[in-house]
Amino acid sequence: MVELGKLLLSHQPSLSIHILIATPPYQAESTAPYIAAVSSTIPSIVFHKLPKVTLLPSTDVTHHEFLTFEVLRLSNPNVHETLLSISKDYKVHAFTMDFFCTVAFKVAVDLSIPPYFFYTSGVATLSSFFYLQTLHNNTTKSFKELNLLLNIPGVPPVPSADMPKPVLGRNDQVYHIFINNSMYLPKSAGIIINSFESLEPRAIKAIRDGLCVPDGPTPPLYCIGPLIADVDRRSGARSNAAGEGAPNDCLMWLDKQPSKSVVFLCFGSLGLFSAQQLQEIAEGLERSEQRFLWVVRNPPSENLSVAIKEQSEPDLNALLPMGFLERTKERGKVVKSWAPQVTVLNHDSIGGFVTHCGWNSVLESVCAGVPMVAWPLYAEQRFNRVLLVEEMKIALPMVESETGFVDSSEVEKRVREFGNKVKWLGSEP
Repeated sequence: MVELGKLLLSHQPSLSIHILIATPPYQAESTAPYIAAVSSTIPSIVFHKLPKVTLLPSTDVTHHEFLTFEVLRLSNPNVHETLLSISKDYKVHAFTMDFFCTVAFKVAVDLSIPPYFFYTSGVATLSSFFYLQTLHNNTTKSFKELNLLLNIPGVPPVPSADMPKPVLGRNDQVYHIFINNSMYLPKSAGIIINSFESLEPRAIKAIRDGLCVPDGPTPPLYCIGPLIADVDRRSGARSNAAGEGAPNDCLMWLDKQPSKSVVFLCFGSLGLFSAQQLQEIAEGLERSEQRFLWVVRNPPSENLSVAIKEQSEPDLNALLPMGFLERTKERGKVVKSWAPQVTVLNHDSIGGFVTHCGWNSVLESVCAGVPMVAWPLYAEQRFNRVLLVEEMKIALPMVESETGFVDSSEVEKRVREFGNKVKWLGSEP
C-alpha cells in the first residue's frame, strides 16, 4: 500500500494518502520501524491505526486467513468512523482495499466513496477469483477432492489441488468468505494490480475481454507493476541479526563468489519448515555440490508452514546435520532468519532462486533476471508455481510428496539441474 501511495504521489504530488491499519491477529515481525521511517520521510502518507479488536477464544484457526477476516470484520465500524473523520478535512477520491478487506466495501459505498481493489498477487490468480463462483457452481465437491484439471480463462490448466489453500475445502468457513469476496470484485470501480502486460498477457486479455465474469460486467483493470520497494522491503521491518549470517556478512561473502554461480534459498517473511525438512534441505545442498546462500528460520512450534508470531534466532548447529557448516563453508553460506532479498537477488553472483512463490518474491526475481526453483508453501503459491513453470517458463518445479515433504534427493536433483541450467537461463534478456 505504501508503494502504491508513493506511485500515486509521483503522478499527483498534491494528493494526500491515508493508510488504515488494523492490528493483525498474528504478526511474524514488527512493522513499527518501517511505518515510522515512511512517516518521517513522506509527510503526504498518513497512517491511521485502528483500535484493536478482540477475537473470541472459540474463533476457528483451521486457516490463519480466517483470523484476519474476523479482525477486519470486527474493525468495520472503526473503518467507518475513520473515513468520516478524514472526510471532514479532505475530499476522499477513492477507497482502495486489499482483497482481504472486502468487508469494508459496503462502508465505502455507504459513504459514496468509489471502491477500488489493490490486488497484490498476479493477474492469473485474480482470474481464478473472478471465476471462482463459476467453478463453485460447476461441482458439489471440494477442490482438494476433485483430482482434475481446472480450465480458467487466460490460465494454463490448473490441478484442482493447486488452487489457493483457503479455497481447497468447500465446507471450511474461509472458503465461503473467499466466495463472497470474489463476488465483490466485479462491483468495484476498478482493480489495481501489481503485474504488467508482458508478464501475464493471456490472463490480462481474458479479464479485459470479460471471459472471467460470464454473467456480468468486468471493472477496469489497471496493471501498475512491477511495483517493488526502492530498498529491500524487509529492511525496516526487523532488526538485522548480529553475528553469524548478518546481512553485511552475506553480501561480503557474495562479493567473493563467481558471477551467476550461487543458488539463493529464501522462503519469505512467513514461510517455515520442520526440523526434519531442514535436515533434508541441508543434505540435498551438500550433495548437489552447488554454491548456495540459504536463509534458515526456526521450525514452527506447531504443525504449520506459516509464522504467526515472531521467531527467535535459530541454533544452526542444533538444526543442521552435524558438521554441515564446516563441510560446506567453502561454497555455502547459511544466514539466520533474514537476508536483504532484493539486494541479494540483484547481486552479480546470484544465478538462481529457490522460492516459496510469493508474488513479491516472484516479481523481485523477474526484475533481477534470476530464474527460479518453485517450492510453494501456503496461500496461492501452488497456483503461482503452475504459472511460473507452465505459462511463463521461468522456473523449475520442486516436486513434493502428497504430504508436502521434499526429500534430500529431490533437493539435490533440482538444485544440481538448476545449477546446470543457470548459465543459459541467466543469459536471456
